[in-house]
Amino acid sequence: MKTEDLENQIVALLGEKNRRAQAIPEIADALNLKGKLRKQLPKHLKRLVVQGTIVTLRNGRYSLGEEADLFTGRLISVRSGNGFVDAIAPDTSASVFVSAKDMSTALSGDTVLVRLYPAVPDDDRGRSGKIIRIVERGRHDIVGTLRSTGRFLHVVPIDPVYAQNFYVGETMGAAVGDRVLVRFTHWENRHVSPEGEVIEVLGPADSPSVDTLSIIRHHDLRDEFPEEVLREAEAASARMELPGKRVDLREDLIITIDPKRSRDFDDALSIQREDGFRILGVHIADVSHFVQPGSALDKEARLRGTSVYLPDKVLPMLPEQLSNGICSLNPGRDRLAFSVMLKVDDDGKVVARWFAKTIIRSGCRLTYEQALAVIESKGKGKRTKKNASLTPEVVGLLRDLHKLAQQFRTRRFANNALDLDVAEVEIVTDGEGSMTGLQPVVNDVSHQLVEECMVCANEAVASELASRHIASLARFHDEPKLSKIEELTDLLVGMGYSPGDLTKQRVMAKFLRRIEHDPLAHHVHVAILKSMNRAVYSSTQSGHYGLAKAFYSHFTSPIRRYPDLIVHRQLAACLRAPGGQRYDKPQLASIALHASERENVSDTAERALTEIMKFRYLERDLASGKGKTYASVVVAVTNFGVFVELEQLRIQGLVHISALSNEFLRFNRQRGELRNRRERFGMGDSLKVRVAEVDLDARRLTFAVA
Repeated sequence: MKTEDLENQIVALLGEKNRRAQAIPEIADALNLKGKLRKQLPKHLKRLVVQGTIVTLRNGRYSLGEEADLFTGRLISVRSGNGFVDAIAPDTSASVFVSAKDMSTALSGDTVLVRLYPAVPDDDRGRSGKIIRIVERGRHDIVGTLRSTGRFLHVVPIDPVYAQNFYVGETMGAAVGDRVLVRFTHWENRHVSPEGEVIEVLGPADSPSVDTLSIIRHHDLRDEFPEEVLREAEAASARMELPGKRVDLREDLIITIDPKRSRDFDDALSIQREDGFRILGVHIADVSHFVQPGSALDKEARLRGTSVYLPDKVLPMLPEQLSNGICSLNPGRDRLAFSVMLKVDDDGKVVARWFAKTIIRSGCRLTYEQALAVIESKGKGKRTKKNASLTPEVVGLLRDLHKLAQQFRTRRFANNALDLDVAEVEIVTDGEGSMTGLQPVVNDVSHQLVEECMVCANEAVASELASRHIASLARFHDEPKLSKIEELTDLLVGMGYSPGDLTKQRVMAKFLRRIEHDPLAHHVHVAILKSMNRAVYSSTQSGHYGLAKAFYSHFTSPIRRYPDLIVHRQLAACLRAPGGQRYDKPQLASIALHASERENVSDTAERALTEIMKFRYLERDLASGKGKTYASVVVAVTNFGVFVELEQLRIQGLVHISALSNEFLRFNRQRGELRNRRERFGMGDSLKVRVAEVDLDARRLTFAVA
């Protein structure tokens, strides 16, 4: 009997009307399990408990969670001390709120059992509950700074979601003030601190060069490839000599457009004219040709899930021999690709699509700056320093691609897609882990050119697989919960906006366009993003809310995202044989869950290191005594001061009420302002501030008015 069949029978049995909670022998007898299946029953029950499908009661009996008013899931803590217990089962999004006082001895990442509080009628805020048992401890290797109270040694975690310090005994030679890796051992009483043991000494906590290693260790990122994987990568180039049956596109003009410092090129573009239509070619590195299912390379790529882009280091999903070598679409080199061909009419509507394994030769590698110079230049013959080396054919191709991409973009936003791009900044480092400055990352028309073509290709692949009824990995973005939209609306009204009915996607899209140049635009964008569900991978095509797409998958970055590699394999299988597919639904659900988790870890690690680097930067500024002035905008007003966001650094801190004025300030909650006869401080106001205090451990910033 298959695992899935047996577990479905267990769930069906426990779900029978009037059936009480069952012990293991009772379940085995009811299902008539004998021999090996009977012995394996506890393993299957544990798997279902960890997934949250069933729950185990104190008497060792099993029941459906709904019947017992219990819920099993993984705890995700936030800095306030509260947390959310999210369902673990694939393709489910149930979540239960748990306040700090109801956490018991659970730590973020643990699988826990929650007793749900009674639901409040007509309350759309969701369920809440109390953690009553830890089903399974998560991985708790925690990086922190070794401190001393005089009598005891403890470690202060670098991650603020841990509200507790960890007691340690032996220190492996670490000195007070060192950054260490601690392995959690136990925590039985919530009124005392959890305990752990030091397993690695990373270096002095005040050394910026230790920060990147600290984040890598804390988030369990894989920074080295096993020898077997490296051997396979070395040998993979030989598969270039066995390309199989392919369409030869080496005579077509194909180009890549990437950041100046990019080292791997996994997508390329072309346009041909045919019978009055434009044929857009989106050519993606055929990683699936070199990374075979079940190989050491494939297993390592699945474990990693994604490449991790830290401010001063990249942890690639695939070894450099592939990511920067044989799979990279370098100019002037024969490369194997998987091409998406889209037939587009004069209005920018895709009227036909087809797919092919191809061999291409990129004719030109452009940076975004070069592409932008061409797009913005007036007249076909004009040359600038940035585009002087480009041939007229490349210039013409760029302009055609730009025109087409803007048509795609116009059609997408006309369909109420949401412009959720947040202005980003890129950290500039000195090579030794210290931030020296920031440079803005502009989403200009050159970036939009590539983005819109990739979105169109991803949609085409997802639609093709859906039309053939082939299960695949979707990129799923669910519409926001009503409770989140209500909270967002209250926040925006408090900020002085009249957003309208944001439950309607067209209203949300219109509001985003309206505040595009508002001084609080960045803060509003962030608030809206926080109200949204996180985009995840799913084994079911359920649409993408933000992009306003009914079908959407990731296909265009197989060098750095494992789900893209899976979609390549699924598409290739169904092109070889009608209805053919490499993976079934349960396999895809498992891959989707793991890939979503690894993506979340990657994003969290990147944000954490970026934040630490910004704090270090402000620490150095404060220590210099020069009192650098920063432009900021007020993003929240309280009775004890205002929170401001530095416009350049995109980081927030408090200006205490005592630092705002020499006169008494009165707090008006309804208007969201602090005011006296001469002065007023409200949301959206500009302030010039300087750093007053930096607390790296607690992640707190205090500013003074400059």
